[in-house]
Amino acid sequence: MDAPIAAVIAAAGFSRRMGGDKKEYRPLGRGMTDGEGKPLSVLGGSVLAFASSPRIDLVVIAVPVDGERGEYAARLSLPARLLYPAAKPRILFVPGGVTRRSSVHHGLSLLDAYGPRLVLIHDGARPWVDGDLIDRIIAAALEYRAAIPVMPLTETPKELGPEGFVVRHLRRSLVGTAQTPQGFAFPEILRAHEKAAERELAEGLEYTDDAEIWGEFCGSVAAIPGSAGNRKITFPEDLGRL
Repeated sequence: MDAPIAAVIAAAGFSRRMGGDKKEYRPLGRGMTDGEGKPLSVLGGSVLAFASSPRIDLVVIAVPVDGERGEYAARLSLPARLLYPAAKPRILFVPGGVTRRSSVHHGLSLLDAYGPRLVLIHDGARPWVDGDLIDRIIAAALEYRAAIPVMPLTETPKELGPEGFVVRHLRRSLVGTAQTPQGFAFPEILRAHEKAAERELAEGLEYTDDAEIWGEFCGSVAAIPGSAGNRKITFPEDLGRL
């Protein structure tokens, strides 16, 4: 039997730019329901996309560090059918860390006991991810061992120096913005996070992107076309309401 394919969904942040209202637990609105008559939450939309993929065997959700209440609130925000004992994929929860990177690291460490061959790392605040993108990332990560979705820029980027002057005029065709899910060979990304944690502690750094961690400690990362609909919720207006 093939080793499983897993997903880690980062949902342990404090949502400060949402006014402290935990964005992953907010309803998506516009009449969207979870199929059980309840409003579909942001986190519910993210998890449901992975649960709907026949390729995904395990989903780990990193939740706020709040004792049992952290996991309880996350469970309440999900469609109940995803939490049935016999449901596939299996949904697991892990307390997050003080940064996104440490939260993902906690999720990867939990997965180590299950021996997945591949893991997709996703932002819990991207509820509009679709099955096609998930399938394409899996295929690319299986081929290249590391793959991310990238969207082209529509405006010309400039690199700024510390004093606010332009120091380099970048070619728009060679620059893009990264989305999630990002897919990686499992053992390597776990070891890379371990090395990143050591470097953060020793040098006071902070890694904010898993592809950056792979690139520094493992090697090349393949880029595939992202999805315009795969937006990330950061501010209240991103939900279509103020």
